Amino acid sequence: MWWAKSECPWQTLAVCMEIARAVRSGDPEAYVCHFPVHQDGSCNGLQHYAALGRDSVGAESVNLTPAVKPQDVYSRVATLVEREREKDALEGLELAKVLEGFVRRKVIKQTVMTTVYGVTRFGARLQIAKQLKDIEDFPKEFVWPASTYLVLKTFESLQEMFTSTKEIQDWFTECARLISQICGQNVEWVTPLGFPVVQPYNRFNKLVAPHLQAKKLQEHYNMDMFERPNVMKQKNAFPPNYIHSLDSSHMMLTSLFCERRGITFVSVHDCFWTHPSTVDVMNRICREQFVALHSQPILEDLSRFMVQKYSYSDSELTNDGSIVDMTKRKLNQILTKVPSKGDLDITNVLNSVYFFS
Repeated sequence: MWWAKSECPWQTLAVCMEIARAVRSGDPEAYVCHFPVHQDGSCNGLQHYAALGRDSVGAESVNLTPAVKPQDVYSRVATLVEREREKDALEGLELAKVLEGFVRRKVIKQTVMTTVYGVTRFGARLQIAKQLKDIEDFPKEFVWPASTYLVLKTFESLQEMFTSTKEIQDWFTECARLISQICGQNVEWVTPLGFPVVQPYNRFNKLVAPHLQAKKLQEHYNMDMFERPNVMKQKNAFPPNYIHSLDSSHMMLTSLFCERRGITFVSVHDCFWTHPSTVDVMNRICREQFVALHSQPILEDLSRFMVQKYSYSDSELTNDGSIVDMTKRKLNQILTKVPSKGDLDITNVLNSVYFFS
C-alpha cells in the first residue's frame, strides 16, 4: 500500500477517499466537500521570536519572508552543525569522526522545535540520544557522548541563526528570575488581547503524614498561595509561556476574523484548518492578523506592565550601597532594558506563501 509509506499515511488515505467520492459522484465540480485542509506554521515559536526581534536572517529561515520554495529551518541547523563537525573532525576529534554521515535533519529536529519552548540541555540530550539509538548502524557505545556533542552544536547553531531570539529569551529569563527572587511574586503579564496570565509556580512544602486507614505514609502539599515563588520554575517557564500566549493571541485573532467572514475555522496550536473552498481566505486572514499582532509594540508594552507592577519607587530605594538596594536597582534596570530590534519589514509576511502552508 503506497499510501502507508507517506509521512502521514492516514491523512493521505483520507484525501484519496475524498477524491474518489468526488469523482464517483458524477459531477465532481458540484460535489460538496467537507474535508479539512490543514495549514501549519513553520516552526511557529521561532516565527514569533523572529517577528519580535525583527530578525531578518531568522525570519527568512522560518518563512516570514517571501521565497520561491519553503525554507526548512531544521535542515539549515543540521547544515551548520555538520559544518562544525567537519571542522572538529579535521582537528582530530574522535567523536566528530564517529558522527560522520549521522548529522541528519531528523536527529536534531525535535531539539530545534522545542528550544523556544524551554527544553533544557539535559532534555535535548535525551531527544537526540533517542534519534541516534533508532539509527541501526550508529555505534551504540557513542550514543550518549555524541548526543552531548550534538546538543552543544545545535544550540550554538541556533544562536548563530537567531541572534535576537537568544537576546529576547535571556531578557525574559532574567526578568522572571529577578521578579520571583527579589519581589517574591509570581510572574504575571497581559497578552496583546488583554488576557491576564499568571505563573502559579510556588515552593510548596511537602508534609508526610500517616494515613489512618491504609496505615501508610501519604504526601500532602501545602497549597498556601502566599508561599514564595519557585524561582527556577518561574524563570524557565516564562519564555515558552509568553510565546505560547502570543501564538494563542494570533490563533484567536484569526478565528474571530474568520467568523466575521462566515468561514469555518478549527485549530490546534499552530495548525489551522478549514474547507478547501475557503483555504485562500483563511490564509490571508492568518497573515493579516500576524502582521497586525506584531505591528504592536509588544515587548515595550510588556516592559511597561512589568515596570508598573514590579519596579521599586525612589522612596523604596535606600541608596546605601547595600546588596538589597543594589538588587532592587538591578531589577528596575532590567525591566526597562528591552532588547534591540533588527530591520525586518513585518509586512513581508503578507506575501509569504510558506508562512503557514
